[in-house]
Amino acid sequence: MLVNGIWDKDWDPIQAKDSEGRFIRQSSTFRSSQISPQKGRYLLYVALICPWAHRTLITRQLKGLEEYIDIAIVEPFLTNQGWHFGDFEGSTRDPIHHCDYIHQIYTAVDPNYTGRATVPVLWDKVENKIVNNESADIVKIFNNNFSDTEHAINLRPKDLLDEIGPLNEWLYKTLNNGVYKTGFAQTQFAYEESVTAVFNTLDSLEERLSDGREFLFGDRLTESDIRLYVTLIRFDMAYYGAFKCNLRRIADYTYLQSYLERLYSIPAFKDTTNAAHIKRGYYSIKAINPNGIYPSGPAQDWLS
Repeated sequence: MLVNGIWDKDWDPIQAKDSEGRFIRQSSTFRSSQISPQKGRYLLYVALICPWAHRTLITRQLKGLEEYIDIAIVEPFLTNQGWHFGDFEGSTRDPIHHCDYIHQIYTAVDPNYTGRATVPVLWDKVENKIVNNESADIVKIFNNNFSDTEHAINLRPKDLLDEIGPLNEWLYKTLNNGVYKTGFAQTQFAYEESVTAVFNTLDSLEERLSDGREFLFGDRLTESDIRLYVTLIRFDMAYYGAFKCNLRRIADYTYLQSYLERLYSIPAFKDTTNAAHIKRGYYSIKAINPNGIYPSGPAQDWLS
C-alpha cells in the first residue's frame, strides 16, 4: 500500500482482520458524484478479474456510454505493487499518465496519498483528477447522471429502490464480500462462519428464482442482478477452488445456473466477462496459491 505517497510494502490481499480472524475490507476514498456527461471526458480504470470493476463495465455498456467513458485495463496478475499495466491479452496501457501501476494514478492526484490503490477508478480528463473509486457510486453515476443518453434503461427504478437497497446490502455482506471473507479468513472459526453465510445466501437465491422469474425483480433487469452476476460468474472458476467455497458449485443449482446463463446471454454481461483474466488473476494471489499454478477447468461449455 501507499504511505505518504510512497509504496511501502509488497501487496497483501489481507487488508485488515479483527480479533477473531475475520477479513476486513478497506473503504474507498474518492467519493464525488459530480460529473458532466460529455463525450470522451472520462476514463475508467478497471481489472477484468475484479468483480467490483466488472459491475461498472456492465453498467457502462448497458447504458451505451462507450463514447462518454473510455476504459483502461490492467493485467490480471496481482504484483508486489498491486495492479500493473502490461501486455497480457485483453489488457491495455495507461493512455493518460503512461504509468506502470495503478498506485501511480493515485499519487498523480495526491502525492502524499496513504491507503490502498484499488480499481475501479473513474478519472476526469478535463479536471485531471479521480472522480470516484467506489464501484457502487460509479454504477449509480452511470445510471443516474447519463439518463439522457441513447440507452434509457434504468437499473434503479424508483418504485423498487426500497427493495433494491436492502437486497444489495444483503448480497454484499453475505456473498459479494462473503466469498472474500471466506477465502481470506485467518482462523477456522472465521472461515466456517463466512462459508456458511455464502451458501445460505445461495440457497435462498435458488429458492427466490425457483418461481420462474427472469431476474431478481421479475421481468426487470436491475442493479441487483449485476451485483449478483459478477460473483456467480467467478464462483465455479475461482471461488470454489481458490477461496475454498467448495460445498457446492453454481452448476449444482438448477435455477441459479439457468439465471447465470440467462444473464450471460446479454451482450453487456458476456462482452465484459473474461474467464482467462478471472482464473489467472485469482490464482496469482500468493497468499492462497504460492506456486501460481492455475487450473485448466472447470469445463463450462455454455461460456463458449
